[in-house]
Amino acid sequence: MCRTTSAPQPFNCQAALCCQAAPQNVLQFSPSDSPLLRRHPDAEVHFINMTALTRGGLHSSFWIVDRKHIYIGSAGMDWRSLFKRKELGVMVFNCSCLALDLHRVFLFYWQLHDKDYIPSIWSKRVTALYGRHDGLEMQLNSSQAVAYVSTSPERFCPKYRTKDLDAIHQVIQSAKTFIFISVTDYLPLLSWPYRGTTVTRYWSPIDEMIREAAVLRGVRVRLLISFWRRTHPLTFNFVTSLRSLCTQLINCSIEVKFFGHKEHSDDLQHGLNHNKYMVTDNAVYIGNHNWVGIDFALSAGVGLVVKMKNSVAEGEVTIVEHVRAAFERDWRSPYSKSLHGNRDGHGKFRNLNQMYTEIHEENEWNHNSY
Repeated sequence: MCRTTSAPQPFNCQAALCCQAAPQNVLQFSPSDSPLLRRHPDAEVHFINMTALTRGGLHSSFWIVDRKHIYIGSAGMDWRSLFKRKELGVMVFNCSCLALDLHRVFLFYWQLHDKDYIPSIWSKRVTALYGRHDGLEMQLNSSQAVAYVSTSPERFCPKYRTKDLDAIHQVIQSAKTFIFISVTDYLPLLSWPYRGTTVTRYWSPIDEMIREAAVLRGVRVRLLISFWRRTHPLTFNFVTSLRSLCTQLINCSIEVKFFGHKEHSDDLQHGLNHNKYMVTDNAVYIGNHNWVGIDFALSAGVGLVVKMKNSVAEGEVTIVEHVRAAFERDWRSPYSKSLHGNRDGHGKFRNLNQMYTEIHEENEWNHNSY
């Protein structure tokens, strides 16, 4: 047992940052994704009709090996994740309790393969074992930590399962000194088709969390966003609004950079910062979604929260330090462009607009590669 009702003993686990692996049971959104895998005698492939269930997509990227090792991260099971894009994920070894809980998420998906509706009553086998109020206490490497798995959208959260937004909120609320966020896209909007037109609404949850942390609690915020063909123009407006909050405020810091790789002009996916994580002074959140409203509202995704319990001994390197080092490497990269000092006389960001124009002039690529 990983936990008992009295005097629980932490479960010993090991964690490492990584990128890729290979499972045997596979869930896919489209039947065209894995024709070779389906013909393999040792592989069983199910497909989920996400269009019928939520009108979203299956963004979940995780693996469970022997029900004791797990991987959660941004990398998908495709060649782009292996060779083209920058990905980040975490592999947790020898942690059967966390693997069992993540396996329940997998079972939830597995039972949807032949359905075009979401059942109102689910088996207890998919009920969450751990959550934001009762996380799994473990010894991660040599540090005491608490971990749990979150999911989205809300309709995909069975009993006791923590929603991704609630997990992100807890990590941001627990931060005391800094919050570093690295995502492919940041857009606090909800957009959906309706009667031949597109309806767009402001989606405030994460935007409000960041504002509250920086302005009211004085937590330093850094936001690293990918700059690529699909960067929405309104992204610049929203992050400029975030930065303006700290104007003439002493104890307020919100910094924003855009990561754009232009070394291989004929391939827009090469070097794309496909990360989807957040690290604070005491916790890590690694998820599958871009921080875009429609992703959390309609698409299936999974997140992993790891929070350090106690103060870390001097010289001890935790998973928080590893993820922070990965973020700061990208933050200092020559491919990261700041909004500072790039405005022209019309208030537009000259360097970023130039990069945006250059990207749109490049060769077409497969829009289904996201």
